[in-house]
Amino acid sequence: MEHRFADRAEAGRVLARQLGAYAGRGDVVVLGLPRGGVPVAFEVATALGAPLDVLVVRKLGLPMQPELAMGAIASGGALYVDRQLRGETGVTEAEFARVHAQERVELARREALYRDARPALPVAGRTVIVVDDGMATGATLKVAVAALRANAPAAIVAALPVAPADAAHRLGDSVDELVCAMKPHVFFSVGQFYADFSETDDDEVRDLLARSRRDASGNA
Repeated sequence: MEHRFADRAEAGRVLARQLGAYAGRGDVVVLGLPRGGVPVAFEVATALGAPLDVLVVRKLGLPMQPELAMGAIASGGALYVDRQLRGETGVTEAEFARVHAQERVELARREALYRDARPALPVAGRTVIVVDDGMATGATLKVAVAALRANAPAAIVAALPVAPADAAHRLGDSVDELVCAMKPHVFFSVGQFYADFSETDDDEVRDLLARSRRDASGNA
């Protein structure tokens, strides 16, 4: 029987031990992918003594196939466009602008909800550790990282409690480093590696971010 994390908090503590080289560094920022990645990221940020923020990502779906992403936007104003797909599907400037505007509104709503309208932590020139509760296909993480690159971080580290054995191949050179606590060969879903994989709600995300800010101010 494969090992299972008790919950996302335990997964974060296990993951943090593998990220010890980043502890106590002033140039490190931890970003959790809402919602399930935030409880994991909270434990990582706490252990490393690093500031915590969310990396909210919104897919820019094709007008006629919304589930297929022609790009993405992310926290901090980052924009990623799959120019090849957009060109192949003939999306016009007006169509792209409409989708972009709609998703910017939703991104702003979620960021305001999670941050209480605080600005995103600056990432330019810093080492950014992007945390999720696990990876299946890698598509969400790759889109998040591609959008994040627009804000010119010095390095992006993907940190995951669990991912398939071929995770590094799936991510390719999209990240500068991959740190993963478990890479099982038999992988059906992220949830199979957690005893408790209940949904993380918005209130929990807000609470963890607030706790992290209080801890940081108390240690300043």
